Amino acid sequence: MCHYCGCRDIPLIKEFIAEHEAVTDLGGDAVRALDADDRARASLLAAEMTALLRRHWAGEEAGLFRVMAENEEYAAYVAALVAEHRELDAFLTTLDLDEPAQRDAFARAVGELREHITKEEDGLFPASLTELTGEQWNEAMTAWSGVHGRPVAPARTAGGAA
Repeated sequence: MCHYCGCRDIPLIKEFIAEHEAVTDLGGDAVRALDADDRARASLLAAEMTALLRRHWAGEEAGLFRVMAENEEYAAYVAALVAEHRELDAFLTTLDLDEPAQRDAFARAVGELREHITKEEDGLFPASLTELTGEQWNEAMTAWSGVHGRPVAPARTAGGAA
């Protein structure tokens, strides 16, 4: 993730980044479990990662992605990201880590997920800072909150208070 634009300070973006970190941690742990031939643990971690990804995607797509795609300049970029979500979801739906080819494909998919996240964190998120209106940010946060069942965490000040 870039550190130059300030998007990390936006509460909704912070939520997305935290979700990205959680899913990549779960994916990495699952790959390490596979490397240790612990398929049962890998399967549990992959299932947890899948559940978190689906909730994450729902929040992104209903909120930030939708409002960014309203701008013709970003519509194709957002559509490509959504297509990657669908492709990974289809793969995860049929994942069987007892199959050697599926284990290898899962490890590759975790690497591709990291590349996908980079497209969001280094591309779409910084662009959202200059493109979205206050109303669009509110729409994106409301959509995320609806999916997650809680409000977006407030921004923290330099002293740590909300």
